[in-house]
Amino acid sequence: MADVVPSGSPRGAVRRRTGNATVSRSGGSSSTMMKLYTDDAQGLRVDPVVVIVLALAFIGSVFILHIYGKFTRG
Repeated sequence: MADVVPSGSPRGAVRRRTGNATVSRSGGSSSTMMKLYTDDAQGLRVDPVVVIVLALAFIGSVFILHIYGKFTRG
């Protein structure tokens, strides 16, 4: 039968693990993250420079359309 420990006692507090305990990190393991940058990764492969250029082109088009809308509305 398990020990019943009152909630106010120090033994009822969360214990820290010491030694060679593994730490679980949210966001995935490093092996999963590294798989994104290898040839084994599946899916669409896009160069980071292409992504930056397309993002800047999108921002520029929104900026130009905003200015165009200000002038045409009156």
